[in-house]
Amino acid sequence: MGGAQSRRDLDISDSEDDGDNEEEEQSEEETDQRFSTPSSGQTLKQQKTTPVDEVDEKLRSLKLKYSTPQKNSNPPNSVKLYHFSPRDSKWSAADKLARFSFVRSAADSDRSPPSGGDGEWDLRVGSMVRARVGPEMKLQMFPNQRRVDFVSDGGVWAMKFFSDADYREFLSEYQRREFENTFGSDRTEENEVKVYGKDFIGWARPGSADESIWGDAEEEFERSRSPVTPSPFKATPSIEAQDLLEEFEEEASNGSGGGIQSLALGALENSFLVGESGIQVVKNFSHGIHGKGVTVKLHGADARGRSTPKKALLMRAETNMLLMSPLNAEGRGGPRSTGVHQLDLETGKVVTEWKFGKDGAAITMTDITNDSKGSQLDPSESTFLGLDDNRLCRWDMRDRHGIVQDLMSPVLNWTQGHQFSRGTNFQCFASTGDGSIVVGSLDGKIRLYSKSSMRMAKTAFPGLGSPVTHVDVTFDGKWILGTTDTYLILISTVFKDKDGKEKTGFSGRMGSRIAAPRLLKLTPLDSHRAGIDNKFRKGQFSWVTENGKQERHLVATVGKFSVIWNFMQVKNSSHECYQNQEGLKSCYCYKVVLRDESIVDSRFMHDKFAISDSPEAPLVVATPMKVSSFSISSRSRLQF
Repeated sequence: MGGAQSRRDLDISDSEDDGDNEEEEQSEEETDQRFSTPSSGQTLKQQKTTPVDEVDEKLRSLKLKYSTPQKNSNPPNSVKLYHFSPRDSKWSAADKLARFSFVRSAADSDRSPPSGGDGEWDLRVGSMVRARVGPEMKLQMFPNQRRVDFVSDGGVWAMKFFSDADYREFLSEYQRREFENTFGSDRTEENEVKVYGKDFIGWARPGSADESIWGDAEEEFERSRSPVTPSPFKATPSIEAQDLLEEFEEEASNGSGGGIQSLALGALENSFLVGESGIQVVKNFSHGIHGKGVTVKLHGADARGRSTPKKALLMRAETNMLLMSPLNAEGRGGPRSTGVHQLDLETGKVVTEWKFGKDGAAITMTDITNDSKGSQLDPSESTFLGLDDNRLCRWDMRDRHGIVQDLMSPVLNWTQGHQFSRGTNFQCFASTGDGSIVVGSLDGKIRLYSKSSMRMAKTAFPGLGSPVTHVDVTFDGKWILGTTDTYLILISTVFKDKDGKEKTGFSGRMGSRIAAPRLLKLTPLDSHRAGIDNKFRKGQFSWVTENGKQERHLVATVGKFSVIWNFMQVKNSSHECYQNQEGLKSCYCYKVVLRDESIVDSRFMHDKFAISDSPEAPLVVATPMKVSSFSISSRSRLQF
């Protein structure tokens, strides 16, 4: 199941014998077969290697390697430093006795902590490595091997410690320096409360958080599962028996102009690939999407002052589409738009050019989305949600008397919302099945608003220090997935009120019984191999629009990778990924689809397209020049 498991089992050969001067290397050919696979999206598999600890144990029993226990006689802060060579696909010893230290960046550097003052903390290892301490290092811990892997200066490195005590001391200091770099203050109990708040102190100290919600995850899934659909998780917790099968791959049509810019999946007959000058219509099947040879040209729209549509929103039973084309100028929150174009997909014409306005003044929006998860299927839908740095609102395409406007350039009716005075720095948002709203911010905070009020957030989750660039939520509102540049964050909104009734943070204050979040990450090696543009983008759940159904997978794009996690496995507290981890639990078990160019979007089709013997609807992966569909199925039940 993806790179994480193979990475965890990838041991770096070690010689504890001081007299052994041979270069220490380990080939990754057996553990990294999936990267030698052509970029056709075929199944990417893992291979197991024999852990070095097992070899050491055999040597101990034979008394060939360890005659008597020896104390660690190495200098303080000593490690063995390894470097991974992409050309040879090998780890090699870069320095058998390197000294590490945490040092401040130069005083005249343009890098300074959030509070100003001295420069930020760097990790320095020997003369070869100097890296800023932070999430961009993508540090991965291997407690059983006393080892950490990380990314620095475009390469992947590993440090192996000589004792458990050295390993623990390093992690403790690393976490202190990372906290200081992120929040600009020493990591003390008082400062943790200031950063996270008293109710969320479990985010800083996961051991004190309420873990019961994670423990109930499998039981909840079994209750919600359809009795006619076999569970792919119960018999195979790591879902290694599941596979990705490529069904369709086709070139983007010339009519889409400039390649695919965005993907608008429909839950009915068609989906749409949005390009610079046109929209390619594709047909939905139970095994993916396939071109119909039809392209809708963007006629009737004034192209002046607008760029390629960056957001396409299906409405009115998927017969209409709203296209938001940002202006060339970008603000702090990203590209902005002064309005949207309403496209009639049946006629292929832009029927209305709507303008954003409030109290007689033109305003801008950075994002739009549907009122709820399933509202695009409503033939009478006339409202949608809008977002800007400090605005959250609902727009109505009817006038105040309920009559649809037909003016040449009508102004949308601001029917509900709030313009915050300052400080929210909204970045992204999404809606639940009942119309509640989750909003991600530049400071990493994630706010929950009920469907009845956009003025005051019912719950505000603290940030971990990284901006949230995309956010999604399950249909029932119980789980939130936030995207940052270096990881995904999975948050449970469930709590019990004073009467023991289960609620979500969209409906009330959660109090102090809050579960710590879980992080979904790439291993340092996979992150490096994802390409130059290796930031996480558009993390989202698989797509359901009915009460009682459960999302089964999570997907995100990272450069040339489409990365898929099993939702059930991520929630499973006993999963092997989480054993002996320090800090917030991080899941590195995933499946990867590799493309030959950066991916525009990866999304699961609506669950109505899941065939009877498949645990999931097809996955659609779009690059600028190609779109591919993949089916997920158990090999033992594979039938097409």
